[in-house]
Amino acid sequence: AIQSVAALLSPSTGIIDSHSLMLAYQGDAEDQGAMIAFNSPVKRGKVSNKKIELTIEQNGAEFTFTANIVVNAAGLEAQRLAHTIDGLSPKTIPKRYLARGCYFTISGKSPFTRLIYPVPEPGGLGVHVTLDMGGSVRFGPDVEWIEDVDYEIDPRRADSFYAAIRKYYPQLEDGSLQPGYAGVRPKITKKGSAAGDFLIQGPREHGIEGLVNMYGIESPGLTASLALA
Repeated sequence: AIQSVAALLSPSTGIIDSHSLMLAYQGDAEDQGAMIAFNSPVKRGKVSNKKIELTIEQNGAEFTFTANIVVNAAGLEAQRLAHTIDGLSPKTIPKRYLARGCYFTISGKSPFTRLIYPVPEPGGLGVHVTLDMGGSVRFGPDVEWIEDVDYEIDPRRADSFYAAIRKYYPQLEDGSLQPGYAGVRPKITKKGSAAGDFLIQGPREHGIEGLVNMYGIESPGLTASLALA
Protein backbone atom coordinates (compact mmCIF):
# COMPACT_ATOMS: atom_id res chain seq x y z
CA ALA A 1 0.00 0.00 0.00
CA ILE A 2 3.04 2.27 0.30
CA GLN A 3 4.14 4.58 -2.50
CA SER A 4 7.84 5.36 -2.27
CA VAL A 5 11.09 5.65 -4.19
CA ALA A 6 12.90 3.38 -1.73
CA ALA A 7 12.56 2.07 1.79
CA LEU A 8 14.58 0.49 4.57
CA LEU A 9 13.16 -2.55 6.37
CA SER A 10 14.02 -2.98 10.06
CA PRO A 11 12.64 -6.41 11.07
CA SER A 12 13.63 -5.99 14.73
CA THR A 13 11.88 -2.64 15.24
CA GLY A 14 8.77 -2.91 17.39
CA ILE A 15 6.70 -1.19 20.05
CA ILE A 16 6.96 -1.13 23.84
CA ASP A 17 4.23 -1.58 26.44
CA SER A 18 5.37 1.47 28.40
CA HIS A 19 3.15 0.78 31.43
CA SER A 20 4.45 -2.79 31.81
CA LEU A 21 8.02 -1.53 31.41
CA MET A 22 7.56 1.02 34.21
CA LEU A 23 6.00 -1.62 36.47
CA ALA A 24 8.98 -3.89 35.79
CA TYR A 25 11.38 -1.08 36.70
CA GLN A 26 9.42 -0.43 39.88
CA GLY A 27 9.55 -4.09 40.82
CA ASP A 28 13.29 -4.31 40.17
CA ALA A 29 13.92 -1.18 42.24
CA GLU A 30 11.82 -2.37 45.18
CA ASP A 31 13.54 -5.77 45.08
CA GLN A 32 16.81 -3.88 45.65
CA GLY A 33 15.39 -1.99 48.64
CA ALA A 34 14.08 1.18 46.99
CA MET A 35 10.89 2.81 48.24
CA ILE A 36 8.64 4.69 45.81
CA ALA A 37 6.72 7.70 47.16
CA PHE A 38 3.88 8.37 44.74
CA ASN A 39 1.69 11.49 44.90
CA SER A 40 4.46 13.37 46.70
CA PRO A 41 5.30 16.46 44.64
CA VAL A 42 8.61 18.21 45.29
CA LYS A 43 7.94 21.79 46.35
CA ARG A 44 11.50 23.14 46.57
CA GLY A 45 15.12 22.24 47.19
CA LYS A 46 18.23 23.69 48.80
CA VAL A 47 21.93 22.93 48.47
CA SER A 48 23.41 22.56 51.97
CA ASN A 49 26.78 21.13 53.09
CA LYS A 50 27.34 19.27 49.81
CA LYS A 51 23.95 17.62 50.14
CA ILE A 52 20.56 18.49 48.70
CA GLU A 53 17.63 19.22 50.95
CA LEU A 54 14.22 18.54 49.39
CA THR A 55 10.80 19.55 50.65
CA ILE A 56 7.90 17.41 49.46
CA GLU A 57 4.17 17.54 50.04
CA GLN A 58 2.14 14.52 51.08
CA ASN A 59 -1.51 14.54 52.13
CA GLY A 60 -1.43 18.31 52.58
CA ALA A 61 1.63 18.31 54.86
CA GLU A 62 5.22 19.21 53.97
CA PHE A 63 8.23 17.04 54.80
CA THR A 64 11.91 17.82 54.41
CA PHE A 65 14.72 15.30 53.94
CA THR A 66 18.32 15.32 52.79
CA ALA A 67 19.66 13.38 49.81
CA ASN A 68 23.15 12.58 48.55
CA ILE A 69 21.96 12.25 44.94
CA VAL A 70 18.98 13.91 43.26
CA VAL A 71 17.91 13.24 39.67
CA ASN A 72 15.49 15.81 38.31
CA ALA A 73 13.67 13.98 35.50
CA ALA A 74 10.38 15.85 35.80
CA GLY A 75 9.72 16.09 32.06
CA LEU A 76 7.50 19.07 31.31
CA GLU A 77 8.19 20.46 34.80
CA ALA A 78 11.97 19.90 34.90
CA GLN A 79 12.82 23.58 34.41
CA ARG A 80 10.26 24.74 36.95
CA LEU A 81 11.61 22.28 39.52
CA ALA A 82 15.21 23.31 38.83
CA HIS A 83 14.33 26.95 39.46
CA THR A 84 13.10 26.02 42.97
CA ILE A 85 16.49 24.62 44.00
CA ASP A 86 18.24 27.28 46.07
CA GLY A 87 21.94 27.28 45.16
CA LEU A 88 21.51 26.24 41.52
CA SER A 89 22.39 29.07 39.14
CA PRO A 90 19.41 30.00 36.92
CA LYS A 91 21.91 30.61 34.12
CA THR A 92 22.43 26.84 33.82
CA ILE A 93 18.71 26.14 33.25
CA PRO A 94 17.71 26.11 29.57
CA LYS A 95 14.49 27.77 28.45
CA ARG A 96 11.61 25.38 27.86
CA TYR A 97 9.83 25.25 24.51
CA LEU A 98 6.71 23.19 23.89
CA ALA A 99 5.78 21.22 20.79
CA ARG A 100 2.38 19.53 20.68
CA GLY A 101 2.00 16.40 18.60
CA CYS A 102 -1.47 15.23 17.58
CA TYR A 103 -2.46 11.74 16.48
CA PHE A 104 -5.37 10.74 14.29
CA THR A 105 -6.83 7.25 14.08
CA ILE A 106 -8.20 5.57 10.98
CA SER A 107 -11.61 3.96 10.67
CA GLY A 108 -11.95 0.55 9.10
CA LYS A 109 -9.28 -2.07 8.49
CA SER A 110 -5.75 -0.77 8.09
CA PRO A 111 -3.36 -2.19 5.49
CA PHE A 112 -0.37 -1.82 7.82
CA THR A 113 1.19 -4.41 10.12
CA ARG A 114 4.47 -2.53 10.61
CA LEU A 115 5.53 0.94 11.66
CA ILE A 116 5.93 3.26 8.65
CA TYR A 117 8.25 6.27 8.91
CA PRO A 118 8.45 8.87 6.13
CA VAL A 119 11.44 11.20 5.77
CA PRO A 120 11.72 13.29 9.00
CA GLU A 121 10.57 16.90 9.16
CA PRO A 122 12.04 19.77 11.21
CA GLY A 123 11.18 19.28 14.90
CA GLY A 124 9.89 15.73 14.56
CA LEU A 125 9.80 12.44 12.72
CA GLY A 126 6.92 13.37 10.43
CA VAL A 127 3.41 11.95 10.38
CA HIS A 128 4.18 8.25 10.62
CA VAL A 129 2.19 5.07 11.06
CA THR A 130 2.34 3.65 14.56
CA LEU A 131 0.60 0.68 16.17
CA ASP A 132 -0.66 0.08 19.69
CA MET A 133 -0.46 -3.16 21.65
CA GLY A 134 -3.84 -4.20 20.26
CA GLY A 135 -2.74 -3.71 16.66
CA SER A 136 -4.79 -0.55 16.08
CA VAL A 137 -3.25 2.03 13.74
CA ARG A 138 -2.82 5.74 14.28
CA PHE A 139 -1.05 8.45 12.32
CA GLY A 140 1.13 11.11 13.87
CA PRO A 141 2.45 13.07 15.44
CA ASP A 142 2.55 16.39 13.65
CA VAL A 143 4.48 19.30 15.19
CA GLU A 144 2.68 22.38 16.53
CA TRP A 145 4.63 24.89 18.62
CA ILE A 146 2.56 26.16 21.58
CA GLU A 147 3.05 28.50 24.56
CA ASP A 148 1.39 26.48 27.34
CA VAL A 149 0.73 22.80 28.02
CA ASP A 150 -2.50 22.03 26.17
CA TYR A 151 -3.69 18.63 24.91
CA GLU A 152 -6.67 19.88 22.90
CA ILE A 153 -6.85 18.57 19.30
CA ASP A 154 -8.25 20.85 16.62
CA PRO A 155 -10.19 18.53 14.24
CA ARG A 156 -9.24 20.87 11.39
CA ARG A 157 -5.66 19.62 11.65
CA ALA A 158 -6.91 16.51 9.85
CA ASP A 159 -6.55 18.46 6.57
CA SER A 160 -2.77 18.58 6.92
CA PHE A 161 -2.74 14.93 7.98
CA TYR A 162 -4.50 13.83 4.80
CA ALA A 163 -1.91 15.72 2.73
CA ALA A 164 1.06 14.30 4.65
CA ILE A 165 -0.22 10.71 4.74
CA ARG A 166 -1.14 10.62 1.06
CA LYS A 167 2.48 11.31 0.14
CA TYR A 168 3.18 7.67 1.03
CA TYR A 169 -0.33 6.17 1.33
CA PRO A 170 -2.31 7.67 -1.58
CA GLN A 171 -5.30 5.33 -1.08
CA LEU A 172 -6.34 7.07 2.16
CA GLU A 173 -10.04 7.83 1.82
CA ASP A 174 -11.70 11.14 2.65
CA GLY A 175 -13.42 11.14 6.04
CA SER A 176 -11.49 8.15 7.38
CA LEU A 177 -9.46 10.05 10.01
CA GLN A 178 -10.70 10.85 13.54
CA PRO A 179 -8.90 12.77 16.31
CA GLY A 180 -7.00 10.38 18.58
CA TYR A 181 -4.95 12.03 21.30
CA ALA A 182 -2.18 14.58 21.76
CA GLY A 183 1.11 14.74 23.58
CA VAL A 184 3.32 17.70 24.48
CA ARG A 185 7.10 17.49 24.16
CA PRO A 186 9.39 19.67 26.29
CA LYS A 187 12.15 20.86 23.98
CA ILE A 188 15.26 22.91 24.67
CA THR A 189 15.44 24.67 21.30
CA LYS A 190 12.82 26.88 19.71
CA LYS A 191 11.15 26.54 16.35
CA GLY A 192 13.58 26.94 13.48
CA SER A 193 16.68 26.29 15.57
CA ALA A 194 19.08 23.41 15.09
CA ALA A 195 17.51 20.35 16.66
CA GLY A 196 18.69 19.95 20.25
CA ASP A 197 16.57 17.12 21.57
CA PHE A 198 17.52 16.84 25.23
CA LEU A 199 20.14 17.88 27.76
CA ILE A 200 21.64 16.09 30.76
CA GLN A 201 23.55 18.25 33.25
CA GLY A 202 25.71 17.00 36.10
CA PRO A 203 28.15 18.60 38.57
CA ARG A 204 30.59 19.38 35.76
CA GLU A 205 27.99 21.68 34.14
CA HIS A 206 26.33 23.34 37.15
CA GLY A 207 28.82 22.77 39.98
CA ILE A 208 26.52 21.01 42.47
CA GLU A 209 27.68 17.60 43.66
CA GLY A 210 25.04 14.89 43.52
CA LEU A 211 22.55 16.75 41.31
CA VAL A 212 21.57 15.61 37.83
CA ASN A 213 19.10 17.68 35.78
CA MET A 214 17.49 16.12 32.71
CA TYR A 215 15.80 18.57 30.33
CA GLY A 216 13.75 17.69 27.27
CA ILE A 217 13.66 13.98 28.15
CA GLU A 218 10.60 12.43 26.53
CA SER A 219 10.98 9.77 23.88
CA PRO A 220 14.60 8.95 24.82
CA GLY A 221 13.44 8.71 28.42
CA LEU A 222 11.46 5.62 27.44
CA THR A 223 13.28 3.90 24.59
CA ALA A 224 16.78 4.68 25.87
CA SER A 225 15.99 4.56 29.59
CA LEU A 226 18.50 1.83 30.45
CA ALA A 227 21.25 3.49 28.41
CA LEU A 228 20.56 6.86 30.09
CA ALA A 229 20.64 5.22 33.52
